[in-house]
Amino acid sequence: MNQWAGVILAAGEGVRMKSRTPKVLHPVCGKEMIRYPVDLLRRLGIDRIVVVVSPSNGAAIRQLLGDSVEYATQPRVLGTGDAVSRAVESLGDEVEHVLVQNADVPLVQVDSMQRLLDCHTSQAHQMTMLTVAGILTNDLGRVVRNDMGQVTDIVEAADWPGPPDAPAEVNVGTYCFQSRWLLDNLNQIPPSPKGEIYLTSLVAMGNGQGDSIQGVAAGDPTEMMGVNNRVQLAQVESVQRQRILGKLMLSGVTIQDPASVYIEAGVTVGQDSLILPNTVLTGQTTIGEDCLIGPNSMIRDSSVGDRCRVTASVLEEAVMENDIDIGPFSHLRPGAHLESGVHIGNFVEVKNSRFAAGAVSGHFSYLGDATIGASVNIGAGTITCNYDGKHKLHTIIGAGAFIGCDTMLVAPVTVGADAVTGAGSVVTKDVPAGRLAVGVPARILDKTPNKS
Repeated sequence: MNQWAGVILAAGEGVRMKSRTPKVLHPVCGKEMIRYPVDLLRRLGIDRIVVVVSPSNGAAIRQLLGDSVEYATQPRVLGTGDAVSRAVESLGDEVEHVLVQNADVPLVQVDSMQRLLDCHTSQAHQMTMLTVAGILTNDLGRVVRNDMGQVTDIVEAADWPGPPDAPAEVNVGTYCFQSRWLLDNLNQIPPSPKGEIYLTSLVAMGNGQGDSIQGVAAGDPTEMMGVNNRVQLAQVESVQRQRILGKLMLSGVTIQDPASVYIEAGVTVGQDSLILPNTVLTGQTTIGEDCLIGPNSMIRDSSVGDRCRVTASVLEEAVMENDIDIGPFSHLRPGAHLESGVHIGNFVEVKNSRFAAGAVSGHFSYLGDATIGASVNIGAGTITCNYDGKHKLHTIIGAGAFIGCDTMLVAPVTVGADAVTGAGSVVTKDVPAGRLAVGVPARILDKTPNKS
């Protein structure tokens, strides 16, 4: 679609949000609001996108989107028409059509947009807009059509002569234009008494010139929902959350109680997994197939493999491979990596540590900055003492080792393969493979322990 360019209007001040964060950077289901129209245009095949920013929010938006889009700055907030004029100046003659979308309307869906584009190009309209019909409103611009069904005007709510709460067809704020027609007419828009130039004025202007202006109905009335304050942000988030859950359920995921489950836009869940109540999945989390997640689990930016169970536990930037169970009431902190077949029981905290296949920590332990070998058994109450007041130090436990209850492993320290520590030991020196360490501080005994 090289003949198309997209313009996203993001220069509004958003004062009603009462926030130091620019409005379009507030997240909706974990994804910044402005990313929704950018990603939508990409899905439509529109690669050239110009984002119109203001002097106050431009730096923050550029930091988020980087070089993936172009930018135009609207020095003063003088209406949507002025904002679009700032963007189209740089488009050039090769662009035949321009799609304009507001950055604070994140619920518009790709099917509705595709029908809008198809109608615009196949019927050669000069301007085509997305609308929603049958809306009870007293604060949105109303679409006026003639007997032929063409759009002739958009009347703002304050100027509407009829009943203010009567059902109406309203403007969503998404438009397609023939590029040359847009350029020829933008400079002809008369300013409002406050000096603002509104893009919607092009409807009446085009109708008066005999141009073809048309409206296309969105597939879902919720697509018109915009964000001007925190109440509307929560309403939009609720709709988007239900869309995410619905899509997952239709793809083969069971969500036992959707009303109590929160899943963000960047999360993926595999087929035949079961999400139990009061579960929160956020960030770039991936859940494999045949998993049981919850109840009361929170997982952020983590990878969970197939056939895993996470019961009432917290994962942050952690990795669980396949066939692992954890919880209840355990915590995988950033850098935790559990290989296949690991078992983590209740009240275990793991930070920046790797458990090899088949290792077990059943109860009440802290394991930080550690490398734990295959089939190691960690007894209840074990702690890796990894911080000396200045540095984080590493603990290594060899394959097959048996760590007795209440063992303190004072890093840096290595426990060799198949070694054993006695209950209550404070290990300050390396334990050779196959040996027994007991006492405070632990002594290395010559006799090889019998772990059976």
